Amino acid sequence: MMQYTRFLPWVLTGFGVFLLLPISIWLSLLSLALFIVGLKDYRQTHHSILRNYPVTGHLRFMLEYIRPELRQYFLESDEEDLPFSRNQRAMVYSRAKRQNDKRGFGSIRSMYASDSEWFIHSAAPKHAEAVTCRVQIGGPNCKQPYSSSVFNISAMSFGSLSPNAIRALNRGAQMGGFAHDTGEGSISSYHREHGGDLIWEIGSGYFGCRNSAGHFDPEKFAQQAQSPQVKMIEIKLSQGAKPGHGGVLPAAKVTAEIASTRGVPMGQDCVSPAGHSEFSTPQGLVDFIRRLRELSGGKPVGFKLCVGQPWEWFGIVKAMLKEDTWPDFIVVDGSEGGTGAAPVEFSDHMGMPMREGLRLVHNTLVGVGKRDIVKLGVSGKIISAFDVARAMALGANWCNSARGFMFALGCIQSRACHTDHCPTGVATQDPDRQRALVVPDKATRVKNFHDLTVEAFAELMGAAGLEHPEQITPHYIMVRDADGRAVSLASQIPTLASGVLLDETQLPSLPEPFRSDWQASSAESFARAAPTTAPA
Repeated sequence: MMQYTRFLPWVLTGFGVFLLLPISIWLSLLSLALFIVGLKDYRQTHHSILRNYPVTGHLRFMLEYIRPELRQYFLESDEEDLPFSRNQRAMVYSRAKRQNDKRGFGSIRSMYASDSEWFIHSAAPKHAEAVTCRVQIGGPNCKQPYSSSVFNISAMSFGSLSPNAIRALNRGAQMGGFAHDTGEGSISSYHREHGGDLIWEIGSGYFGCRNSAGHFDPEKFAQQAQSPQVKMIEIKLSQGAKPGHGGVLPAAKVTAEIASTRGVPMGQDCVSPAGHSEFSTPQGLVDFIRRLRELSGGKPVGFKLCVGQPWEWFGIVKAMLKEDTWPDFIVVDGSEGGTGAAPVEFSDHMGMPMREGLRLVHNTLVGVGKRDIVKLGVSGKIISAFDVARAMALGANWCNSARGFMFALGCIQSRACHTDHCPTGVATQDPDRQRALVVPDKATRVKNFHDLTVEAFAELMGAAGLEHPEQITPHYIMVRDADGRAVSLASQIPTLASGVLLDETQLPSLPEPFRSDWQASSAESFARAAPTTAPA
């Protein structure tokens, strides 16, 4: 008999129809409605829980629906940082609003945990100015170099973000004198509205510079690229959160504005292929870089990648050596980066994390003696001044942040970007939800977050006795290893000598992946070839 007690709440709703009628007709009708729900639950065949627990089974689904909010607001610790901790978000919110971002009583981080890190200070600190925290981007063949902030807005497309979010980001960038990456969705009217500096990202769909067949259109590209607002051109090879994966925006979501911005027809799926149609070899990529530089009038041209198979990256470098053509910059995107939507397997298990990818790219350029002419940007969970300093110690010249600036816009990390139900109007195309994001207010917050983060970075440099970001090396970062020992970051990361990759006699003594994959790479193909000599 006890096994049937699970039906008791449903049965009681049936009796309640009659028992509550003398008290209130409304309560009686409510009880009838619940009884009908229970009857439907018992007869349906899709949910086992509802079939076994009519009416009360819905409580499980209700609690599951609000579980992320319950956990975020009541259960998670202040330092639980996946994706971002409460303390990290609170820091951004405070800086964006120019409120007190200081902390009293002391740190809540464990200084003796195996993953703890710290910047080492000097007994002779200096006063570093935030105005010095800029980097000149443009190699020998660049006619219009760009002076960039060390902290910029990372790639986020119109379509993933709402019109008001794009407006606020670009106005904030214009007010603060830093750059706004368009993402691969091209340059919309919302990017143009306030005139902030743009980095135009060209993806595999060639949005904004494509012909009717979806291939690259040089004339359309030149028309947009020569706009004074466009400061740099970035070819997207892969994105950290879903490298090697294309995308499809269903026809139903292709609005007239998105169709006009991307240059795609209404009523059809908007496809971003997994790979580029303009090139299929490392040498083809290098030729494409040269073409874009010429078509843009000599503006800085580079590419973004999440490092995958090392020999492919080495093949690109060999193609640059062969053609003596170098990008003005490379942006290394880490697998810990964010996205509007990605398959779970790609987000969790595809692509190289930012720190390893950055160090590999940096070392390779040092190894061929060209690090001084190619600037390196980096993106992947960079949100604080220490994050910027650590990236520069690993080899970066500047940093990009996407989710940091989303927090500045008001994002609460609801992780509903893929549902079009963003509660703050940041990542949605729903007009009613978008209006919650008031552009003038949020633009000021975007500027504030940038300015105060750069000021904090300058203070860190000054405390270490440094005056310019280029002076930061791995020796200024201490880490605690798995055995609990405090060691310099310089002792924990591989470092190549300048030009060593050009000396074949040195290759057998190099660490992996240089020892074997460098020999297996080719300027003519992304495929891995058999090494010409056996590794030592």
